[in-house]
Amino acid sequence: MPSTKEDKFLAEKIVISYNDIDAVVDVYDNSLGEKFILALKDNLKAKRILEKNFCFMGFADSKRDLNYLCKELNNNITQINSFDFNPAYERIDPFKADDFQYSSNLPVGWNEDGKHIGLKLKHEACNLLHRYFEDLQGTAWQLSPYYKQADMQTKYAIRQLNNICHEIESWVDAYRKKVIEPEWIRPSQITTFLNAPRLELSQEDFNLFQENRYDRELGGVYLHWSQIGKTLYEVFRDEGGIKLDEATCSAINHQKFYSGEFDIEWGQTITELKDEFKKKEMDKFREWLSANGYDWNDPTLALGYIKVGQIDLDTVFGKDAAFEKIYSEMSNNLNISRIKITGKDTIECDYPYTLESDNWKQIQLEGLNSGYKSRNMR
Repeated sequence: MPSTKEDKFLAEKIVISYNDIDAVVDVYDNSLGEKFILALKDNLKAKRILEKNFCFMGFADSKRDLNYLCKELNNNITQINSFDFNPAYERIDPFKADDFQYSSNLPVGWNEDGKHIGLKLKHEACNLLHRYFEDLQGTAWQLSPYYKQADMQTKYAIRQLNNICHEIESWVDAYRKKVIEPEWIRPSQITTFLNAPRLELSQEDFNLFQENRYDRELGGVYLHWSQIGKTLYEVFRDEGGIKLDEATCSAINHQKFYSGEFDIEWGQTITELKDEFKKKEMDKFREWLSANGYDWNDPTLALGYIKVGQIDLDTVFGKDAAFEKIYSEMSNNLNISRIKITGKDTIECDYPYTLESDNWKQIQLEGLNSGYKSRNMR
């Protein structure tokens, strides 16, 4: 089983029930472990709405393909454009699939000559969409005036700009890899709850970023990014390592919160120690950081992913199951029906609706609305 430096786990475990699978998560006993469990318990006790429409990323065979996502995106854009903001916000034009993905008629492959761009993601459309989202919602600590005055349907639509943008990015990357090298598809699970409280990471917690850095292990459970903005690593990858300018710097945000939310890596394990291509990327990233005045060893920059736990893959999928088997089984289980914490006591929450249910959007709208009323965020 992949793990951090010490195989020391808390007595409490997380059990995630999918359609036909129960996955047990061992949670690491470190500076964040118990605090993370307490925050997750709070989400379960409060029965906060699980965002099922922003949950499974990078599954190339999902029904939520690029055409579907563009249709959903444009429905939300129509809602935003129809709201009478004061002062007025610019009209957002609808998007089409071609805005996000280069044609399959262009050369497709791994060549680093800049010509094999077929099926690749078009970052310009994603950057534009993310700019609309940041303008309209603001940050976790300072909501935008547009967001405060929006009605609940428009607040929900603004939120979807960000969610769908990230889902499009993941799907395009996954579909291209399915065509040229399917064993390197990078599927993941984003487990978030509407109105989940955000709590500040401690100074000791920041050291966990440095312990794991950017390694991603199959079945690894990682602290969710619960803020608005881009990390330095995302900017480095999206912008091709160019010199930072003032506009790009304004979008950078170092992680400083946790929220009882988590991500699961369902792609093959990639580590800097084991994979030469990852080491080369990290070397370039460190050079880029230094050139732009950032210190790789500064823990407050949150350079990495905090690994909070590990799924017992052998128990769920059989001993030493290959990635292809795990991906195939998970592709048929893209729905969470229950999350439970066992140990000192048992706390669980059921999520009976699916994205096939007629009322799933209404369920989320009601959950979003109740959260804003309770916190008087108008």
